[in-house]
Amino acid sequence: MKVELVQLTGRDGDTAHNLAAALEAIAACAADTDLVVFPETHLMGFPTAENIATVAEPLDGPTVQAVQRAARERDVAVAIGIAENDADTYYNTTLLITPEGIALTYRKTHLWASDRGIFTPGDRYATCLYKGVRVGLLICFDIEFPESARALGQLGAELIIVTNGNMDPYGPTHRTAIMGRAMENQAFAVMVNRVGEGDGDLVFAGGSAVVDPFGRLLLEAGREECRQIIELDLGQIAAARSDYRYLDDRRMVLPGEMREHADGRRELLIP
Repeated sequence: MKVELVQLTGRDGDTAHNLAAALEAIAACAADTDLVVFPETHLMGFPTAENIATVAEPLDGPTVQAVQRAARERDVAVAIGIAENDADTYYNTTLLITPEGIALTYRKTHLWASDRGIFTPGDRYATCLYKGVRVGLLICFDIEFPESARALGQLGAELIIVTNGNMDPYGPTHRTAIMGRAMENQAFAVMVNRVGEGDGDLVFAGGSAVVDPFGRLLLEAGREECRQIIELDLGQIAAARSDYRYLDDRRMVLPGEMREHADGRRELLIP
């Protein structure tokens, strides 16, 4: 599976600018790319309590529709973050959009300090099948909780995508966490972070990364805007799981109702 990591600056509250950057990046991807990944809430940036009602959009809104058209035209999947408005309840959401439409929706379950009072936490983890690979989504702070990635592992995830909005001084925290989450679940992990300055004194840490199912760092970006391209050797999943499988050997299973859908999605509801 060929993956492109698009590490961008973004502008908080400037959907037009962020969408244009995303569409340009999708249009520029290689002809044989399978998946393009962007940072957390890339399309709207990080909203405030004052502008969330104006900035956030529903999943069928014009911004997501524009990304869907681009994904269809380029025949590529796109993982991208938005500020979602669902009947005036707001979520920090990441979508996996394939040429056929929205394949997976994930609402951030672990809210960072600046999310609280703006977003509502999600109530479930989910995976879907894309090109025969079971894919799950996480967002930023989620990866500091082993249970988040383990929930995806329990749902069969082979590729964990993390849209990130991590800032200084926490870059090293996420570098360590993403390696641990991949190793613990013997799955690939792709994490794409934002760079540059945000509102206030925030400076985003970059460091987008790809980790293999053994926990080995395959790729790591710096602190500037960039596009990184990598081919994932999916045979490494079976290799990592050949001698032992953590999921089979664990003695505790995460609680919650598990749901299997006809379209291949699996969900674990948070109790």
